[in-house]
Amino acid sequence: MGHPPAGGFPHDALLYDSPDQLVAAGAPFLRAGLDAGEAAVVMTGPASTAALREALDDDPRLQLLDRAELYRMRTPAAITTLRRLAEKQTADGARRVRVVGEIDFGRTEREWLEWERYESVINEALTGWELWGLCAFDTRRLPEPVLESAVRTHPTLVTAAGRAANDGYTDPAEYLRALPVPDEPLERTAPRLAAADVADFIGLRHAVAAELAGVPAPADVVEDFLLAVDEMASNAVRHGRPPVSLRLWTAPDRMVCTISDGGPGWDDPFAGYGPAHGADLSRGGMGLWLARQLCDHVDISGGAHHPGDGGVRVRLTTVLR
Repeated sequence: MGHPPAGGFPHDALLYDSPDQLVAAGAPFLRAGLDAGEAAVVMTGPASTAALREALDDDPRLQLLDRAELYRMRTPAAITTLRRLAEKQTADGARRVRVVGEIDFGRTEREWLEWERYESVINEALTGWELWGLCAFDTRRLPEPVLESAVRTHPTLVTAAGRAANDGYTDPAEYLRALPVPDEPLERTAPRLAAADVADFIGLRHAVAAELAGVPAPADVVEDFLLAVDEMASNAVRHGRPPVSLRLWTAPDRMVCTISDGGPGWDDPFAGYGPAHGADLSRGGMGLWLARQLCDHVDISGGAHHPGDGGVRVRLTTVLR
């Protein structure tokens, strides 16, 4: 498997139903990279890693990374890790980094959605980085919605016969805008805390902290959630329109908070997957990016992003494991 067209981020999908299919497409991809002076990285499940390693005759240049180190992260952190991988490998002399990755999509539809969104986002977020991704999807194990998403989020499909343009690929911005905002049953119950027309941030933080004090979770998990609430409330006041309101729920298995404002919102489906101003963190624009790293789920509705009843609402959710 040779070089793809120049530019962009080559992002290929391999749907396989046997180890032989995985090896028939994945091993030549990695071997061609090594022969071309590129780094070759495998981040797959144990069985897939073993099969690819054997097919490449335990080539010492092949880098085997624990996929849990990447895919158990929240999605913005996974993007940052891939960028750093590209920086390090190219600084060490590699022309580019080829990655065979196999995401653990989790057990629930809610978890699937986060990684389905990630697969679309990285078409934009990794453009310009010296990376070529081959994402492997085990059709025997993965649920049908994930397999459907794989086709819609990868511009190219790969088989043992080679690469082919994917007619099912959907433009990332279009795909992301069409994704549903999952239902949250807690929102149909009375909130533990409700604040309308927020103006006193210090008082609000103390009130939220007091409500979270009894939540049976590690202190750092609660503090991360509280920081995300702070960031989103501050964003709403700075960039939205009054009134800004907050509602908080807690349950044995999760914490949920919604922050709403009366503004028109934004129409950037990639918002929060990196700092708004790139590497120049001094310019700010990190609120939503931080929130996506501090919480398990960040859902945006209203405004141009997901039209609804007017205004913009950001819902933060942290699962209590």
